[in-house]
Parts: sequence; C-alpha cells; structure tokens
Amino acid sequence: MSENQVDPSGNTEAFRAFTRTTPSEAQAPSKMPYIIAGAVAAVVLIALIAWLAL
Repeated sequence: MSENQVDPSGNTEAFRAFTRTTPSEAQAPSKMPYIIAGAVAAVVLIALIAWLAL
C-alpha cells in the first residue's frame, strides 16, 4: 500500500536546488544594429566610389 503523505523535505530540497540554479546562458545583445550599420556604410561607400568614378 502506498503512502498518502509526501515528504516535505524532498520538496523543500528540490525548491532550494531550483532557486540556487543560475540561467544556463544569458542572452547576448542583438547584433542586428551592427549588421544594419555595416550594410548602410557599404552602400554609402559604393555610392561614393561610383560618384567619384564618373
């Protein structure tokens, strides 16, 4: 016959272990602004070279 009572020390230990854990990996900042800035700089540079060549 199974016991109807749950051992509270097991639940407490599980909760303490859960609160002690740190997130596996912090989110890195987005690189999208750098990509957009690089693309804009490339377009401006190509336009400048084309304007000087003509």
